[in-house]
Amino acid sequence: MFRGLLSVFAKETAVDRAFAELNEMLEKGAWMFERANDVLHNRISAEQASEQLYTRDQQINDLERSIRRKILRHLTVNPGYDVPVCLALITVARDAERIGDYCKNVFEISCHYSEGFHVPKYHDPLEQISAQTLEIFSIVADACQNNSQEGRALETKKQTRDIQDRCDQIITEIFEDETQIEFHEAVAYTLLARHYKRVAAHLFNVASVVYGELAELDLSENDY
Repeated sequence: MFRGLLSVFAKETAVDRAFAELNEMLEKGAWMFERANDVLHNRISAEQASEQLYTRDQQINDLERSIRRKILRHLTVNPGYDVPVCLALITVARDAERIGDYCKNVFEISCHYSEGFHVPKYHDPLEQISAQTLEIFSIVADACQNNSQEGRALETKKQTRDIQDRCDQIITEIFEDETQIEFHEAVAYTLLARHYKRVAAHLFNVASVVYGELAELDLSENDY
């Protein structure tokens, strides 16, 4: 639907490039998310991932600014022309940029906490959420460029809402847990749940725009 709304832009190479750059932002975000979790679970060292992770974060920032410039230039040349759709694209570029920040947060947990995870009640659900989130990255990125993926993007919206609910439940259970759990491990689980939740929320916004449901954009969160 969303790409259909933008069919009038078929010859607007600047807007086409903006969509390609959004796809690139999501692909880089997926890389950061996967590497941050690899470090977290000692599959690779922080030293191996650090430089490339922060380089990709800077590239994501640059792409977000590039998208904003392209869209604003287009609106300047075509005032009043499909403004809601163009502004939605700027908004989700910001969402993609914020995802990079949360991937850095996950990486930073691994740099400060190295005692391992020993409570399956929390560790296993978070591992499942991490794997599911990585799959959602791929689906939403593809949908930015491929109309045939829009149906799958709609399904990811449901999945991202479910992830947010599960992360909230994990945090609630940690606060209510009366068993013995190391303080620093509890903090790590809580922060991971919080960061995974925010990544899912931003992916929900991107999927909403890809599917053309601009009214569902979540503009109310305050996570800056």
